Amino acid sequence: MSQAHDGQRTFFPFGNPFRIILPKGSHLSPDLRALLNSFEQTLAESLKKLKPKDTLDVLSLSWMRHAMESLSEAHTNIKTLITDLQFPISDWDEKWIDIYLDSTIKLLDICIAFSSELSRLDQGQLLLRYVLHVLDFSSACPSSEQLKQANASLHDWMKEFSSKSPKLENCSSILQSFAQTLYLTKVKNSAKGKVLMRALYGVMVMTIFVCGVFAAALSGCSALLMDLHVSDKFLWTEAFSDLQGVVNEEIRSQFSSRKVTILKELDAVEKYAERLHALTSCVNDKDETLLQSSWRKEETLLQSNGFKHEEIGTLAKIIDQEKRERLQESVSNLAEGTQRLTDGLDLLSKQVRDFFQIVLTGRDALLSNLRVSNATQESSVD
Repeated sequence: MSQAHDGQRTFFPFGNPFRIILPKGSHLSPDLRALLNSFEQTLAESLKKLKPKDTLDVLSLSWMRHAMESLSEAHTNIKTLITDLQFPISDWDEKWIDIYLDSTIKLLDICIAFSSELSRLDQGQLLLRYVLHVLDFSSACPSSEQLKQANASLHDWMKEFSSKSPKLENCSSILQSFAQTLYLTKVKNSAKGKVLMRALYGVMVMTIFVCGVFAAALSGCSALLMDLHVSDKFLWTEAFSDLQGVVNEEIRSQFSSRKVTILKELDAVEKYAERLHALTSCVNDKDETLLQSSWRKEETLLQSNGFKHEEIGTLAKIIDQEKRERLQESVSNLAEGTQRLTDGLDLLSKQVRDFFQIVLTGRDALLSNLRVSNATQESSVD
């Protein structure tokens, strides 16, 4: 397991992105400046709201859903900004278009990797639901055979739970390429183009950060986290730096202090499953024989110490009742934890799908506009 700073990736250590996006001497009209400030202030507020009140909530499904929702809003706001700028496709730099199309393809790949892992975790709940079905105390106490079936299913779930999707490994190289292309982008010398590039820069920084946290949380590997350094010229810089510092520090701290770090809700279910697995592990033919033999010896010892047969029977019932209560409590805890995990996975998966759709429709809109623009140019030539 990586230590707090092992595998740490630092980007943007050189240059000033503000000079690249809005070079010295560049002037904006009051209207353009108002649009840009409004966009950056909205992004700053979104980043501030992402800072968790309790740092332990960083690796929770609820925080991740909030982060993906905020990222979706940021990408949607870019579309709104383009409309407000009245910035036609013909004025877009060709190199930037190529980078945008390539980046959106890679971003869709990241969404697919996240959705695949969330789906795998959700499918694993089928084994836990089977365990809860078998250990149903509403009608009667489970039989020895039912306990064996539940124990086997719990073992299979824990084995499946410990594996990780190989698709998540590709996210790291994609996010690194995102960080590198931020400095390669140039636009034509137009005020609108530079406003758009500055806004896109902020959204891509947020995208790299959020996706990096997702990849780390779902893979259990802190090496997928990245530390992004940005200029202090942006209205959202302070909010982003504060958020990144708190989140990355907490994740690395949790990763370095445990053998396996997982989502908060999944961690709870794992503990409940391990407890229930331990309670049902002694239920097999060999161990049942040993338990019966042990109880007969205990009964003989109690009789030799003056206990009557009726008293021994009452004691046995008390012991059996305590075992049933522990088992029933463990089943109840697993049921509650599984429901919270299932609900959280469903909501997060939906948010990832929504983000995928936002990126996809934005890409399709650009391609459609490019086709119309090219057709118009060809018609004018003819």
